[in-house]
Amino acid sequence: MMFKHISLFPHAPCVALGFAIARRLLHGGLVKIHPEVSEAITNKKAVVALESTIITHGMPRPHNLNTAKEVEQIVKEHGVVPATVGVVKGKIHVGLSNNDLQYLAETKKVLKASRRDLPYILSKGLSGGTTVSATMMIAHKVGIPLLVTGGIGGVHRDGQNTLDISTDLTELGRNPVTVISAGVKSILDIGRTLEYLETLGVCVATFGKSRDFPAFFIPKSGFQSPYNVTDEEEAAQLIANAHKFGQDSSVLIAVPIPEEQAASSLIIDDAIQQALEEARDKGILGKDVTPFVLNRIYELTKGISLTTNIALIKNNAKVGSRIACALTRQSYRKFSTLSQPPRAKHGALAQPVVIGGCNVDFIAKAKQGNLVFNGFTNNGTVQQSTGGVGRNLADCLSRLGLNPLFISAIGKDANGDAVLRFCSHMDTSAVVMLPGHSTAVYCAVITANGELSLGLGDMDIHCQITEQYVSKFKEQLQSASLVCLDGNIPTSTINYVCSLAEEHGIPVLFEPTNSISACKPFKSDSWKSLAYTSPNLMELRSMNEVLGLPVPAELPSVMDDVIGVALDMSRPLLKHLKCVIVTLGQQGVILCGKSEEGTISLQPKKAPKIVPGKICAIHYPAIAVETEEIVNVSGAGDSLAAGIIAGILTGQETHTCIRMGLLAASYSLRSQEAISTLINTDSVNPQQVIDRVWQQPTYHCENKPPTANNNSPDI
Repeated sequence: MMFKHISLFPHAPCVALGFAIARRLLHGGLVKIHPEVSEAITNKKAVVALESTIITHGMPRPHNLNTAKEVEQIVKEHGVVPATVGVVKGKIHVGLSNNDLQYLAETKKVLKASRRDLPYILSKGLSGGTTVSATMMIAHKVGIPLLVTGGIGGVHRDGQNTLDISTDLTELGRNPVTVISAGVKSILDIGRTLEYLETLGVCVATFGKSRDFPAFFIPKSGFQSPYNVTDEEEAAQLIANAHKFGQDSSVLIAVPIPEEQAASSLIIDDAIQQALEEARDKGILGKDVTPFVLNRIYELTKGISLTTNIALIKNNAKVGSRIACALTRQSYRKFSTLSQPPRAKHGALAQPVVIGGCNVDFIAKAKQGNLVFNGFTNNGTVQQSTGGVGRNLADCLSRLGLNPLFISAIGKDANGDAVLRFCSHMDTSAVVMLPGHSTAVYCAVITANGELSLGLGDMDIHCQITEQYVSKFKEQLQSASLVCLDGNIPTSTINYVCSLAEEHGIPVLFEPTNSISACKPFKSDSWKSLAYTSPNLMELRSMNEVLGLPVPAELPSVMDDVIGVALDMSRPLLKHLKCVIVTLGQQGVILCGKSEEGTISLQPKKAPKIVPGKICAIHYPAIAVETEEIVNVSGAGDSLAAGIIAGILTGQETHTCIRMGLLAASYSLRSQEAISTLINTDSVNPQQVIDRVWQQPTYHCENKPPTANNNSPDI
């Protein structure tokens, strides 16, 4: 069975994190997303963003309003949702109503809003037309992958001396939103602009059969793009691969204006020269240069430039819409026969929920030999990263396109600020910052061969993830596709969530953090509401102990014995749980559950929760990672669990689920961060890892099906 992607653009950072940040902005009253745009983003329909300085500063009235409406209509006619972005009276609008468009087109009290201007305009309650840079930033935050404009800003003529360089270029270098434009405005230094784009790592491709880079009003500037894409399908493939690779910079698709609509280069060049001279003579500088020059070109060419400008923006809208549709078609063609993730009651994609700890981790690894204690200083390396079991799970699930709601608590301190910045790709709208509390800090000491030797933690703030706070998200919990709990949170919170999940038929996974916290759900009947748990052998032993069950005095090391002990200690839990995932570190993972048709199904079933069958254990060896490659062990187990969860929620068969987890864990072992940034839906797809020779799992099943008194006390 092939791997089922659960996002239309599963590798696009702007989609992976889009609605998470948008939700936070919405709660803060900064952003208003048009319902049609919101629905399209949520359901992964084709959407393109449109900038609004073309309305406020780029064209004279009434052409500005008419063109804006015509461009939106062109986008709609291609089956794409237009999202014109602007600032109206101190609020960012993503998708403007007709009244908003008219207001921006006709009011004189409107500013040109670049990235740098947004804080001031918002704080003063003003209105603004967003430039390419501001529109890109907003589109990225709400999850729109494409932006259509007329032409981008660039290096101004004599920019090597004045350093007058548009922030559009800087944004292209740090933002993955793809921009469709007729190149750069011809009043600029096109050669230096292309050089600067290369420096910023922006992939530039001309749309068409040649690499000729356009010059806004005319199809050829005399310069060439590094690449060209012949049609929308090829453009969509280029964009998709940039997203899959996790590239942080943009793709710029330069669309030459059709020859029959182009202006005379002689007329345009003469007008540009005169307009630039007048701007210098009048002392016009900075962001006021472009509107002045474009207006003078319009006057000097007797409207020819405006006619051409309108034609090219309409042409760009057509091309951009076709590319957006192609990006959608490619995803549906590849995955149309595959199942979709669980859906909430009203048909929207159900969001998983993760509740747990969020830490700043310090990982100290010895360089050689055994660690020596008693005050001795060991030679090694120390790395800082962002961790916490719950945060790690949410991070990995986010990278796999599932966008979980993460509920946690951090301190209102420097570490807390750093955590939120690092987790900007996640939905952290439910992470509370508490004054007077410290963000949790965890220190791990690992040996030269990658084994955890010692851990120290300041985790008091996790006690603030209370039942009362978590209950604020009751609606999300009731409709979740799955809830993950880590052992850091208070027992009362675990009991509350388990009770709610039992009532609404929501599967719950409990991820222990250590042998002590592993016992929390088992101190009451809450554990009977769990569907999954992922302990190591010591944590599994603690679970059995708190239930009053017999446990081995010492845990075995020989694999056959390990499997036998794991099976014995999992058996009583499987009276109520779907399966127990026993993690073994470098030895892999043991899956314990009821055998169904020769395997163990991981898919949650509403009724009955438990099916008859033999108790079975399946051992999956770990993916071998060289000792010298292991730099971080704090997130490997969480990556394993998250990969398995992603497989479960996307309907994978059991082998695929486990192998997804093993692949994710292998990436994180080699990562400076707790969760590797290389994790995505392709990198953990066993079908696409063609160079991986998988070791076959081994099966160990009982000879008889479980009974009510299968040699363990009634629990």
